Amino acid sequence: MRYFVAVAEELHFGRAAVRLHMSQPPLSRAIKQLESETGAPLFTRSPAGVTLTPVGAVLLDEARALLDQAERLRVRVSAAAGVSSLTIGILGDGTDPGNTRLAAAFRRTHPGVDIHIRDTDLTDPTCGLRAGLVDVALTRAPFDDTALSVRELRTDPVGAVLRADDPLARRDHLQLADLADRRWFQFPRGTDPIWQSYWNGGTPREGPVVRVVQECLQAVLWNSTIGLAPLGHDLPEPLTTVPLTDMPPSRVVAAWQTNNTNPLIRSFTNIAQTAYQT
Repeated sequence: MRYFVAVAEELHFGRAAVRLHMSQPPLSRAIKQLESETGAPLFTRSPAGVTLTPVGAVLLDEARALLDQAERLRVRVSAAAGVSSLTIGILGDGTDPGNTRLAAAFRRTHPGVDIHIRDTDLTDPTCGLRAGLVDVALTRAPFDDTALSVRELRTDPVGAVLRADDPLARRDHLQLADLADRRWFQFPRGTDPIWQSYWNGGTPREGPVVRVVQECLQAVLWNSTIGLAPLGHDLPEPLTTVPLTDMPPSRVVAAWQTNNTNPLIRSFTNIAQTAYQT
């Protein structure tokens, strides 16, 4: 199920293999075995990547629910056994240099702690905090922080993601008003409205529904959809980012449930603040 969800979210076997820290052939074999057991193709394959079939779309929802249930079970069993552990939710940005420095520094300070990482898509900015799936989240604000504690780690300027051949891509900077007549990314129904509003520039918009970064990039590439992204991130060659002068910066934060008494959380957030500001 984890292999399937990775391919479904990345829509590319190569990228999914990198995400899973494995080679592509065994991943492809595992998916073919799952399709054989299911009795129907889960993906439509092409040289550019893959798309979900209707059967695959149904399985994706069920697989996510199963994996969430399995993670809750693991957390409860670890707690009952008294294992020293920390579950960290990461919002689709595991390649951030700050995250790399944080991992090294935390491991030096707490070499005996059992660390679990939960990658999450763009639909849940709390990375599973409210569902009790993680102890602490490395994510981006703003979002509904009711009953949560939030510590800012860094701020990043934001730009509009455009096709390189878009007339606006030749500009040195843009304002949100320059993008008013475009279609924008939308997150699925039920997504935190504060989070949705921020990534829509504070104004209700219309556009395709996306869950993961790769879906955002493909929507720009194929449909010239407008999306926002922190500056400084690598993009595929046909795409570029133009700074927005009137967009509030994106805040990288650590967040946790205020009533969570795990003593490792305080140490984690202190180390994170140093790692992300280096």
